Amino acid sequence: MKIINKFYPHALAILGFIIVSVLYFYPVLQGKQIFQSDIVQYTGMAKEQNDFRATNNIEPYWTNSAFGGMPTYQLGAKYPHDYIGAIDDALRFLPRPADYLFLYFLGFYGLMLVLKVDPLKAFFGALAFGLSTYLIIILGVGHNAKAHAIAYMPLVIAGFILVFQKKYILGGLLTMFATALEVNANHFQMTYYLLIFLLILSGYFIYRLVKAKEYKALWYSLGILAIAGTLALGANATNLLATAEYADFSTRGKSELTYNPDGSKNTSNSALSHDYITEYSYGVTESFNLIAPRLFGGSNNEAVGKDSHMFEFMIGQGVPEDQATDFVSGMPTYWGDQPIVAAPAYIGVVVFFLGILALFIDKRKIKYVFLSGAVVALLLSWGKNFPVLTDFFIDFVPMYNKFRAVSSIQVILELCFPVLAIMGLQSFFTLDKKLQWKALYETVIIGLGIIVILFLSKSLFSFSGGNDAYFLESYGPPFVEALKQDRMSLYSADLLRSGFFILVTAGILWLAIKDRLAQKTAIIIIGIVMVSDLFFVDKNYVSGKDFVSGSQVEVPFQESPSDVEILKDTSHYRVFEVSGNLSSARASYFHKSIGGYSAVKPRRMQQLFDYQIANNNMEILNMLDVKYVIQTDKTGKEFPTSNPNANGNAWFVSQVKLVNSADQEMKALASLDSKNVAVVNNKEFELKNTAFAKDTLATIELESYKPNHLEYTSNNTNAGLGVFSEMYYEKGWNSYIDGKSVDHIRVNYVLRGLQIPAGKHKIEFKFEPQVVKTGSTITLISSVGMLLLLIGGIYFERKNRFKNID
Repeated sequence: MKIINKFYPHALAILGFIIVSVLYFYPVLQGKQIFQSDIVQYTGMAKEQNDFRATNNIEPYWTNSAFGGMPTYQLGAKYPHDYIGAIDDALRFLPRPADYLFLYFLGFYGLMLVLKVDPLKAFFGALAFGLSTYLIIILGVGHNAKAHAIAYMPLVIAGFILVFQKKYILGGLLTMFATALEVNANHFQMTYYLLIFLLILSGYFIYRLVKAKEYKALWYSLGILAIAGTLALGANATNLLATAEYADFSTRGKSELTYNPDGSKNTSNSALSHDYITEYSYGVTESFNLIAPRLFGGSNNEAVGKDSHMFEFMIGQGVPEDQATDFVSGMPTYWGDQPIVAAPAYIGVVVFFLGILALFIDKRKIKYVFLSGAVVALLLSWGKNFPVLTDFFIDFVPMYNKFRAVSSIQVILELCFPVLAIMGLQSFFTLDKKLQWKALYETVIIGLGIIVILFLSKSLFSFSGGNDAYFLESYGPPFVEALKQDRMSLYSADLLRSGFFILVTAGILWLAIKDRLAQKTAIIIIGIVMVSDLFFVDKNYVSGKDFVSGSQVEVPFQESPSDVEILKDTSHYRVFEVSGNLSSARASYFHKSIGGYSAVKPRRMQQLFDYQIANNNMEILNMLDVKYVIQTDKTGKEFPTSNPNANGNAWFVSQVKLVNSADQEMKALASLDSKNVAVVNNKEFELKNTAFAKDTLATIELESYKPNHLEYTSNNTNAGLGVFSEMYYEKGWNSYIDGKSVDHIRVNYVLRGLQIPAGKHKIEFKFEPQVVKTGSTITLISSVGMLLLLIGGIYFERKNRFKNID
């Protein structure tokens, strides 16, 4: 009975999380799926690998459907011995995206329990964390890996806290498995931000242990964390090693080129340009929308309704009411510093209010860790608007320059403030009434004071957005003025809304002080108010209307007439969709495309586009074997164009142009006769012959195609240099002539070149990544180690429990 009573509240909480997760995304009960824009792009990119896996029951680890060819390490590749992934799958048993929402709740609930919060408060805290607007909107647009990594953050933090609190076995096991799941989520930017917070957390505990001269406990804690972290990383070794290997090949690696596409000197020392890293920087004043959602207009697609100035303007222009209603359902009201915002990063004004309350009343010093984490995250999220700190991190903090969208570090703030909020709610009911009155009064003054100051500061803002010049030119001054008036209305309305929620929360606590509400009743009401505040904001941005039939998600692209025409050609070639540039995976769904959609696209392919293809260098399309180009006419109608000059799958050249740098390689492509000349960087690849006798009848024919295995037959009366219209990737692709392993080189900046003897030969390229084999071995060993530690930990915990009973 004691065991039942002990676990009964937790079982109810978990059941509650399941119910809330499914009800929030209720269309999943009807078999519908959420239409996530990023996942649609992923589906296009990954189709070839997924089809190959389904047909052959093996993993290709390479796809030719995107960017001319790239590893699938960041496209959902499945690795051997991924037992952590199996655990994760078991935890995510609900339909997507309810599964991620459930993980949000579950992880935060675990952290609350470690912080000694009772199940009821922990339950509401978990709901407040999971329903934070940013965490919901990333599910709406399809940032699944990001959501996945965020969901496991609280459990990693909980594990660290337990270890430093000398609960070595439980803390070590939780840290090990939570960290393994965190890394398995495969969003290293979020994990990196978590690491920043863990450094703050560890610094706090190390200071305490050193101050108390508990050096033994310190070394025990650090040792256990080191072992847990090592095994967690080891259990994900294949993905980590493969990603690290690919990183230098991607746009996250540093460019070898010392000049920009416009000819100017490239002076950047970072992997990504400073402007690219800080493009999404939170405005300093904009940060107040953490407590008033539409303070800066909300989003780029905000519904303003029939009561808006824009609706009145449209009616005044003679627009029919139904058309005006439809028009104002998605207005560009956002006027902050970021280029695109799908929703404000609203943490909830009740959460904020209770968090401030915690700073006054909670006696635990760990509150300053969460406050520090929130402050550091906020300052870093300002990016280019706070250059002193941002530039320091970009230039000197390892790996910080690998990530863009610095504003997303606010996820740490969005984790820390709900923790503070529940700490404040818990501590409030432990005080005597005099202290309760004092703390409540001071918190109300601060909360309402901020609201009043912002309200009085309204006249200081211009309410002008970044795209207003376009609207002014296209629609005229009255349109822009109506838009500004609606922005002002949203500003005022949401400040009043936040003030109202502060007063309601303060009123409930006041009634509790006056004993007119029982403590439990007050907690439940505050919990409902806190969650409702977030729920109704969230529903403005992600709701049932975002769900479609399962078939629309599983088959997100439909063949266009251009696709139908091109697919009549069953040979091996590439397609370039001009309108997509290198930012759409639609063509990748049907064809082997030189485009795609990825935050880690191959760097050299992007450079080819920026330096050559964008300048209409058709010779680059020829050497990439782009046989078809999909274009659009003036009316927007697309049509396919055949490129008769495409070089084909492979060919012999008669001459090699040797260069000594990446700059010279790129510049040589501008005037390259790719059918007869190959460019080779002699500094990287030794090639003694620069001229070859080219037989006009010499051929290299592709006999068999698989994404990870290409077979050719060459026929040439002379020894020659063959050029293959396939992407060069050093670590994984092996070449064979008549079954014998030979070396191939990089030519024309991105392609493969191979010296081929005279006569008829069978040539093969096989993608055999050693990193997968090495990583899989490490993963297996680490997984076995984790299992043994789990068994040992359970044994010793039970042994200690029975010992204490005796």
